[in-house]
Amino acid sequence: MSTYKLFLLRHGEGAWNKENRFCSWVDQKLSEAGVKEAQDCGKLLKEQGYKFDMVFTSILSRSIQTAWLVLEAMGQEWVPVVKSWRLNERHYGTLIGLNRAEMALQHGEEKVKLWRRSYDITPPSIDESHPYFLEIYNDRRYNTCDVPKEKLPRAESLKEVLVRLLPYWESTVVPEIRKGRTVLISAHGNSCRALLKHLEGISDEGIANVTLPTGIPVLLELDENLRPVKPRQLLGDQAKIQAAIKKVEDQGKAKPST
Repeated sequence: MSTYKLFLLRHGEGAWNKENRFCSWVDQKLSEAGVKEAQDCGKLLKEQGYKFDMVFTSILSRSIQTAWLVLEAMGQEWVPVVKSWRLNERHYGTLIGLNRAEMALQHGEEKVKLWRRSYDITPPSIDESHPYFLEIYNDRRYNTCDVPKEKLPRAESLKEVLVRLLPYWESTVVPEIRKGRTVLISAHGNSCRALLKHLEGISDEGIANVTLPTGIPVLLELDENLRPVKPRQLLGDQAKIQAAIKKVEDQGKAKPST
């Protein structure tokens, strides 16, 4: 029998999701489709009778905007929202801004899958010559972090995402869950996957096959030790969810130019 409910949500589609580019720490708002995904997610959760006590997001706009839209659709705008860089998307280093399908043509689909989905492979680090370096590191939101700006990541593997996420999970999120509060984490594909790996004990190899589509809530029912008592549930129309998963998996495949 479950003691706690935890919801994970990958933000709605962003502009660069639509363009199939590595977005990472570049701040992007939701696309029109992403706004609808977040609103539909909120409506679904309301219809199913769920109520949140606390919401955690990253400090990237697409994560925060998704949380706002979900809460608005649920009529729960008053629920506290807490933000931390530790829930940010994985830092893709020099891959930021590049198109996945074009990279697959140049480097091969397996290489792109390794960069995107492997557990412990870190892409090349971003430096000041990168077109998005200053946009990221001159952004004053990163002055609010609990580490100095120069200590923030310049590139990350999924393993490194988990390393920076776990202290926040243990110190800030877990105490709220243990108080019996129903928590939503509105974050990103890789921060949610890293947390799933930790909670479900997924192997380093197995995590490469875990895909989370945008805007689909994931319900985890946890015991008193915060271990799942049943498989994760992706809530909503299952045929649409499977189609959305396939769409994400196809992003790293080469598309020949016409």
